[in-house]
Amino acid sequence: MQLDLGTDPRTDILRRMQAALIGCFGRIVRPPDKRRSPEWVLVHGVIGAQTKTAASNASTDGLLAEYGSWDAVAALTVEELEARLQRQTFPGVAAQRLKDCLQAIIAERGTVDLRHLSNLDTPEAMAWLERLPGVARKNSAGVMNASTLDRKAMVIDGHHRRIMQRMGVVPAKADTAKTYDALMPIVPPEWSAADMDEHHLLLKKLGQALCRPRKAECDDCPVCADCRTGQAAG
Repeated sequence: MQLDLGTDPRTDILRRMQAALIGCFGRIVRPPDKRRSPEWVLVHGVIGAQTKTAASNASTDGLLAEYGSWDAVAALTVEELEARLQRQTFPGVAAQRLKDCLQAIIAERGTVDLRHLSNLDTPEAMAWLERLPGVARKNSAGVMNASTLDRKAMVIDGHHRRIMQRMGVVPAKADTAKTYDALMPIVPPEWSAADMDEHHLLLKKLGQALCRPRKAECDDCPVCADCRTGQAAG
């Protein structure tokens, strides 16, 4: 006979966090018309290292507006790409990564088109994406969750990972992939892909406002009661 071991207590922590963060910051819901194509989200992630979201949005939109297709962007030289990616923190690195990534998709698919991902289950689609140059777990999850694919995949950025570590929900030295692997099995089963997207955006807001890298404002944190670091500080 198989014993029912019950729900992982961390699942309830995530539920309480969601409610507390919405109470603190309000809803952060991505409207359907703000969900972009998988190709757009991929490019945004590939060029976005250590760059503010608004700058990467402008760079991604600018490339597509100027050239009309990602195949035309892929045909640019690295130098031409770098000249158009000056908003990025590291435009030379972004240009080379983007060139390599788009060319790899063309080599396998014949064109920059990710529609085939809709026919794959989420882990298989993410594994395919992570074989591309410059694509790691944050970006593959972003393509699946934040694009029109609208899949259940938790996007993990530096803020999200840091907060989960401080709270004791994931191991203290877990990298992005290990944080993802630890979180996905404990996500509340009733959460939709949109709920997971909002959870990530709320944690990003918390990391920017209170749970900063060098100093956490634990006294003002809405989730301090469930946080190991916050309880130790108190």
